[in-house]
Amino acid sequence: MKSIQARLSLGLVAVLVVVGLALAQLTLWLFEAGLQRYLETGLRKESENLLVAMVRGPNGLQLDERRVSAAYQRPFSGYYFRIDFDKGTWRSRSLWDLDMPKPSKPGLEDSHELGPEGQQLLAFRADYRRLGQDISISVAQDYSPVRDGFRRMQQIGLGMGLVALVLVLVLQRITVTRSLRPLERARQQIAQLQQGQRSQLDAQVPSELQPLVDQVNHLLAHTEDSLRRSRNALGNLGHALKTPLAVLISLASSERLKDLPEVQAQMREQLEQIQQRLTRELNRARLAGDALPGAQFDCDAELPALLATLGMIHGEGLLLERDVAPGLLLPWDREDLLELLGNLLDNACKWADSEVRLGIAQTSDGYQLWVDDDGPGIPEANRMQVLERGSRLDEQVDGHGLGLGIVRDIVEAWGGRIALLQSPLGGLRVSIELPRKGR
Repeated sequence: MKSIQARLSLGLVAVLVVVGLALAQLTLWLFEAGLQRYLETGLRKESENLLVAMVRGPNGLQLDERRVSAAYQRPFSGYYFRIDFDKGTWRSRSLWDLDMPKPSKPGLEDSHELGPEGQQLLAFRADYRRLGQDISISVAQDYSPVRDGFRRMQQIGLGMGLVALVLVLVLQRITVTRSLRPLERARQQIAQLQQGQRSQLDAQVPSELQPLVDQVNHLLAHTEDSLRRSRNALGNLGHALKTPLAVLISLASSERLKDLPEVQAQMREQLEQIQQRLTRELNRARLAGDALPGAQFDCDAELPALLATLGMIHGEGLLLERDVAPGLLLPWDREDLLELLGNLLDNACKWADSEVRLGIAQTSDGYQLWVDDDGPGIPEANRMQVLERGSRLDEQVDGHGLGLGIVRDIVEAWGGRIALLQSPLGGLRVSIELPRKGR
């Protein structure tokens, strides 16, 4: 989302800068060209006035100074002329002792410089024929004040253009942000889905996003319904197979096969492996994993009932405690977490002498769960063996076996890690680290 907004902003900035500079340059060029055309018209009239001021005198052509503007009489006044004809050149008194170059061709030129003050001349040359003679009249005007004013106008225009550009950029930033706000809300809602804070996206979105939101919500509802039906079907399958398996195991242990001890042992071993494998696969298949983004586990609502049930199963002499922050919500499926915590606590209760403690804490990277008991513990060399499915170090106690295998499957499905450590209570600590969803 931020990347899209950044690309749009940069693209609009680039377009505005390029178009703005191009328009500013074109506008200034057209303005200067128009100004020069206007000055050219004035210089042409001046050349025509000088042409009219040329009269026939006793010695041929002469200039009637009464018809010449007084500006051509003052030195360096900024208005100059030169008249070239067959018998010589006349120059205005305003040139004093300097010479104004004759333009190379008729028309307007702005490349001449005059005097110590460096006046920039805009010169116009026109060729005429007067009283039977070819006459070239060059009229010039100091262009420096006009050019200085034009440059000041350029600077003012540039400053105003920059202010306008900044204003436009701020407005387009606001417009883009407001236009992309529905996308940002959708992104936040998807993140909330991943954190388990909602189960569907809001349907009140712009028409452009409506098809996408509808499809996502339909997919979420379909996934939840499929998982529910799958769990029901697997539960039914498990109940349907438990009875035949129990009958077969009972037959394998009956007196009918006492004369065939080897066959009886093999049948019991194979049937127990089938039972363990069936339990494992059914439990693994029932895991929701990340299939339900809106799933949540409310520790305050679920843990008291779970601990009370375990207390009734394992006797009142066992102390069950929990170290969980109030209001803690875990972003995973309720059934999966009940399966995980139920197996952990059940194993700990079977091995504990008098106390089992459950802890859940939120960390910077995710969540940490641990279960401590004050039982005999497990030697460090044998801890990895216990995590294997169905492995038990003590066959006389039904614990630390199949349950931890189920726990391992759930933790692996969530991308977490499980470790067996020494408990502060003296027994075993089962520690689980779960990453935050959406990482």
